[in-house]
Amino acid sequence: MSEEKSQGTQQGTEQVMDRMTDLGSALTRGDWGTIYTLTIVGQVEGHQLLPETAKTTKYEHVLPLLASLEQSQEVDGVLLLLNTVGGDIEAGLAMAEMIAGMKKPTVSLVLGGGHSIGVPLAVAPKVSMIVPSASMTIHPVRMNGTVIAAPQTFQYFQRIQERIVTFVAKNSRIGRKKFQNLMMKTGEMAADVGSVLYGEEAVKLGLIDRIGGLHDALECLGEQIREAKEGPREEKDE
Repeated sequence: MSEEKSQGTQQGTEQVMDRMTDLGSALTRGDWGTIYTLTIVGQVEGHQLLPETAKTTKYEHVLPLLASLEQSQEVDGVLLLLNTVGGDIEAGLAMAEMIAGMKKPTVSLVLGGGHSIGVPLAVAPKVSMIVPSASMTIHPVRMNGTVIAAPQTFQYFQRIQERIVTFVAKNSRIGRKKFQNLMMKTGEMAADVGSVLYGEEAVKLGLIDRIGGLHDALECLGEQIREAKEGPREEKDE
């Protein structure tokens, strides 16, 4: 490779990394490797713009970023930090599917809350973790604005809900029936149906893999990175 071409490639890589860090996330190099920390905070914004006063995560920023992270030779793993109230269903599912489809090591850590469409986002990485004080709200699909009262609308809601249930069951240890029961539970939420789970309860039910904090999430990600580079450790007979 010529020196000019090499410099061009290096500049291109630097530009990509600059765009990654411009989105308010962090790229760190340490003993575990190079880790990109992606935050999903506030409300997941979809096709409609939310008020400027609302803290949002824009899916049109996150989707190309995830594609860049998967292809980047500079990034060894992705840490997903979640503190979201939920938001647009299709935008949230799109991001969750992108994360679940990554070959690169991924770990999520639920901090504060991983509510509504934040649940699929939390379970999408290879390993999901939650701090003891965090909460997760599971409820049926809801829609704001004018809704046409017709059988087709009800069927549409059911099919969207089925997509969410299928994704969560596929990417966690919770069964479909158990998750649906949590969605439709009565008496736990004021003027609504659904469930609120806290850290240890979410792990006990199989929705989240482990209880842990930041160090635990980084250590888990580091082990994934090591295995990706060196292969799984061989157990020796004593």
